[in-house]
Amino acid sequence: MTNKVLVLHGANLNLLGQREPNIYGRITLEEINQRLVKKGLTLALDVQCKQFNLEGELVNALQDAQNWAMGVVINPGGYSHTSVVIRDCIAAMTIPVVEVHISNPMAREEFRHISLISPVCIGTIAGFGWNSYALGLEALTQYKQKGDEYI
Repeated sequence: MTNKVLVLHGANLNLLGQREPNIYGRITLEEINQRLVKKGLTLALDVQCKQFNLEGELVNALQDAQNWAMGVVINPGGYSHTSVVIRDCIAAMTIPVVEVHISNPMAREEFRHISLISPVCIGTIAGFGWNSYALGLEALTQYKQKGDEYI
């Protein structure tokens, strides 16, 4: 089994640190990626981080990950609430996907309360700031190690 994991950041997450710091904090995407690579080392994971603003690029990265990764941690951003295309891609995947969010969508505007992505992921972690990603890596690792015993 490979130890490679894709951490995939969706639209506008490249603006972290400057975009709505009262919601997303002041940490930049680069700082998050550095922390996730370090966290991966503690879990014996090779973490590869990518960010795309365009929906099709996210789909391409997800499809490609099936060729080299054991799983994906994705923050689809606003696409969580709108993208049937990303939802369908994840539903067709042969590797597990964990959805994460920096903020808690359920504590925000009502249109954010529905995720099209959550039902096709093995789980969702939200509201813990950048640490939602780290928790996603831990959950993915445990899921892969325990298999059917995880549930």
